[in-house]
Amino acid sequence: MPEQSNDYRVVVFGAGGVGKSSLVLRFVKGTFRESYIPTIEDTYRQVISCNKNICTLQITDTTGSHQFPAMQRLSISKGHAFILVYSVSSRQSLEELRPIWEVIKEVKGPDLTAIPIMLVGNKCDESAELHEVSTTEGQGQAQQWGVHFMETSAKTNHNVKQLFEELLNLEKSRNVSLQVGNKTTSRIAKDKCEVM
Repeated sequence: MPEQSNDYRVVVFGAGGVGKSSLVLRFVKGTFRESYIPTIEDTYRQVISCNKNICTLQITDTTGSHQFPAMQRLSISKGHAFILVYSVSSRQSLEELRPIWEVIKEVKGPDLTAIPIMLVGNKCDESAELHEVSTTEGQGQAQQWGVHFMETSAKTNHNVKQLFEELLNLEKSRNVSLQVGNKTTSRIAKDKCEVM
């Protein structure tokens, strides 16, 4: 079956409880839910501008467990861009991204420079004492993998829209934008998530 050119697929990976669904729901619906409900796999759609045409941004929110490797591989093979989410308050959640990163390299090929990938440290609103992964460590891991980095908070809506804007700005093979019509998204300033 030929690939539909009017879809741009972003796949969100990360351990359970890091806030993948919260980030996606905050972006798509503008809502935040305090309670944790495990996800098997959900897909959300948002209309965007793509090569000056209207197309669909399809965001796949994957399971936080590793119980479904076939689903994981299928999501990777169909994905155009990837968001790898960990919680800044859990070093383990960053470690759990390593096998996913390896599968992305295996499925997409070792040279991932043309594929938009963002490593995201979520929950940066939590107090500094709870942080197990510093901004510098997150940036270092992103640099090691050759991907981009950002810290977010789905709870406070910090950098959520910017995350998706930046991911779309990284797309080289198409001109994609969150804005539909004559408005364009501006490139974002990379600001740090500070806890006061």
